[in-house]
Amino acid sequence: MKTADLIDNHAAQLEFVHLPFRKFGQKAFIGGMIETVKCFEENTKMRELLQSPGKGRILVVDGGGSTRTAILGDKMAGWAIDSGWAGLIINGAIRDSVEVNEMDIAVFALGTSPVRSEKTNAGQSGIDVKFGGVRFESGHYVYADADGVLYSPANLV
Repeated sequence: MKTADLIDNHAAQLEFVHLPFRKFGQKAFIGGMIETVKCFEENTKMRELLQSPGKGRILVVDGGGSTRTAILGDKMAGWAIDSGWAGLIINGAIRDSVEVNEMDIAVFALGTSPVRSEKTNAGQSGIDVKFGGVRFESGHYVYADADGVLYSPANLV
């Protein structure tokens, strides 16, 4: 499956997330139901979610677009894999990118930062988040590969 084919065949049902994501990890494509979390330079709620059963879902994270602080690293990516998450779409930065690139996951983020996030428990999960011109709702769907990220209220694959 490719996002280019999806948009060619289902343009009316898809929204393009217009942000310059970088792709990390070994998975070439991810697609599936999403769970949302909002956290700015802080990752406590992300950590909780990634240690709970992912059931093949994709975690969509509104990190406020910050590339100053990483909100995901190799340990959390490992928890995501172990818990059955397919991948993450992060409006923010990651760290440990060399290690994440070697893992069986797909992570889309705006960039990297070596700076560790805060642990203030200030995030929220299961709420609508908006970035890249798209409003994401938990239970809807996202599809992503090296060409970009697409959002849909319906499952198209």
